[in-house]
Amino acid sequence: MPATTTDQLTGTEHRLLHAIGRGRTNAEIGAELTLTEDAVASHIQHLQTKLHLRDRAALIVYAFDHGITTPQPTPAPAARLRISVLGPLRAWRGAQLLDLGPIRQQSLLAALLLRPDTTVSQSELRDRVWGLEPPLANVIQVYVYKLRKSLRHNTNPVIEHNRRGYRLPSNAMDLDLTTLTKLTTQAESAEHSGDLPAAARAYQRALNLFRGNPLPGLPGPFAETERLRLTDRRLTLSLAKARCQLHLGHEVLDDLWSLTAVHPHHEPLAALLMQALAASGRPADALAVFDRFRARLATDLDARPGPELHRMRAAVHRGVVAEQREDSATTCGVTCCRRARTRSRPPAWA
Repeated sequence: MPATTTDQLTGTEHRLLHAIGRGRTNAEIGAELTLTEDAVASHIQHLQTKLHLRDRAALIVYAFDHGITTPQPTPAPAARLRISVLGPLRAWRGAQLLDLGPIRQQSLLAALLLRPDTTVSQSELRDRVWGLEPPLANVIQVYVYKLRKSLRHNTNPVIEHNRRGYRLPSNAMDLDLTTLTKLTTQAESAEHSGDLPAAARAYQRALNLFRGNPLPGLPGPFAETERLRLTDRRLTLSLAKARCQLHLGHEVLDDLWSLTAVHPHHEPLAALLMQALAASGRPADALAVFDRFRARLATDLDARPGPELHRMRAAVHRGVVAEQREDSATTCGVTCCRRARTRSRPPAWA
């Protein structure tokens, strides 16, 4: 008996084969074709006879072999929301850069981002974003609505709402600040265990997350506070990395001079610069750093160096005196630092 071709199939039979190939049940096929289940079963039996096929599985194979049903591509996984605050505020859904709206709306998002998993009331948002300049009555609801629309995936809003306020759950996004915290923890753990090369690498990876100044241009008291906090955190990481590199015998002076130009009143930075200069055989330059720092504090802030810088100055002085007297190098703080660089250990006076 000659085989039946697809041209000999009726429109109902084509639709029936398409549904069978899709794995539909008789009830689902009946709903699609407006037929009873008994009518669907009768049509299937007739189709098997017409096509000389023994069962439903053979009908499925026939539907695919003849292009009546085509394989459905595997749906791509939902693109993850990524947000960056260690630089200009940016958000991506996969590779798509999202529109976060006007600058004040971005400040509101930052106020939620930097307190993840915490419900923030409308009054707190007003204070954080507008300070002493109260906004229009419903502007917070409008901004949240627009942010939800921009950030959402499918029908799932990223910003949650309850009677106490708004909340942004941390599991709804990948935030660069979260990665920064993890890398900092790894670096500190490696440093405390004495693995200074691993610590320096982890500190550098953390620093690489910064893309310029954090949250530039965002208005409001909260953004300003967070900008200062994140900038200070960046400096702390830079000093930690330089400290590890110094103890490993690496060159750090260029980095420390650059940081000093940006943070001229930061005492731990000045102390580390003095230590690095003394370790490189330049005690006079180290003492000059103390004198310049003391003068700048007095002129700019009407303040004096603290105990940390005085201890470093005394350590450098002891090193200079020891070199002049040609005393035993083991009593010299600077020499101790040089020896420590070869042992990957901090100097005795650090």
